[in-house]
Amino acid sequence: MAKRESRREREEDREELDERVVDISRVAKVVKGGRRFAFRTVVVVGDNRGRVGMGVGKSRGVPDSIRKGTDAARRRMTVVHLAGTTIPHPVIAHYGGATVMLRPASPGTGVIAGGGVRAVLEAAGVRDILSKSQGSNNMLNVVNATLKALEQLRSAEELARMRGKEPQALKPFWMRRGEE
Repeated sequence: MAKRESRREREEDREELDERVVDISRVAKVVKGGRRFAFRTVVVVGDNRGRVGMGVGKSRGVPDSIRKGTDAARRRMTVVHLAGTTIPHPVIAHYGGATVMLRPASPGTGVIAGGGVRAVLEAAGVRDILSKSQGSNNMLNVVNATLKALEQLRSAEELARMRGKEPQALKPFWMRRGEE
């Protein structure tokens, strides 16, 4: 009985999460008889409300590697601090050779990002943002750099506490306008 309930709960969780396969690449392992080929997939999972995770799956078949990557991403989901439909402040992160810069944008701007950065931001629930990816275009490193940048984000209240200011003073101008 308990197994059925937990399985139902897991299926409900699966339905509400946004899964995106960002990259599928063929990798080779050299063995005595030649090369053994497998597939490595990078999968991003998010709930579109501030939680996002990334997983890597490797298998001889593509469907198995996608399933493994999705399971890994679900296990490694983290919370992202958002300010409405954008992020609270600009941030830059490096991972390997990849560098990702994220800047908040006013409502209606949309997601100005490409490839892996776009997949991570949309899965996290960000709707308005400006971004730039520099350095390596290795999809795995770009996705990891984006996640690292999102982990660096702090809420406006937390930043105000650290700086000894009013939270209202640290919010973007379009959020302040209506309250002044």
